Amino acid sequence: MEPRHYPDKRFPAPASAALALSLLLTACGGNAPVVRHAPSVTHTVFPAVWPAVTPENPDAANAVLMRALSLVGTPYRYGGNTPESGFDCSGLVGYVFHDVLARQLPRNSGELARLGQGVGFERMATGDLVVFGDAAAVSHVGIYVGEGRFVHAPSTGGTVRLDRLDGPYWRDHFRGARRVLM
Repeated sequence: MEPRHYPDKRFPAPASAALALSLLLTACGGNAPVVRHAPSVTHTVFPAVWPAVTPENPDAANAVLMRALSLVGTPYRYGGNTPESGFDCSGLVGYVFHDVLARQLPRNSGELARLGQGVGFERMATGDLVVFGDAAAVSHVGIYVGEGRFVHAPSTGGTVRLDRLDGPYWRDHFRGARRVLM
């Protein structure tokens, strides 16, 4: 008895393939113009000159600013929350506020993004939290120091650093600011 050969249904027979290809090509051969849409890129347009906004609690804001700046250069470490172990973004924020103000903040960036009162970027003051992410979720947080700059612990292999909000990545992922010093 000869073995049976069953057609492989994953691949069309040559005649069917030729027919499908000819239909596909004729469908594309019309005179209709091809319209291509540029991907939509939304980003915040920050001012060229940042307004100087006096914090509601200047002494606390100055203490937060000085402590955050003193930690620039500390290594990044996922889950880290001390200068000795290194910092991730929310660990840095929590450490600074606890160290200088004895204030316990939530441990993750999503919870920090709901803390306090929302403020527009034109009203941000030293000590406000700046929040980043995409449409789906908040993924990063830092401490605003003024003049469009913030301190944060950005990524594995990096260190705590000072960055500008209008840098391409940060501008495109800016989700807002939260006032926690009132």
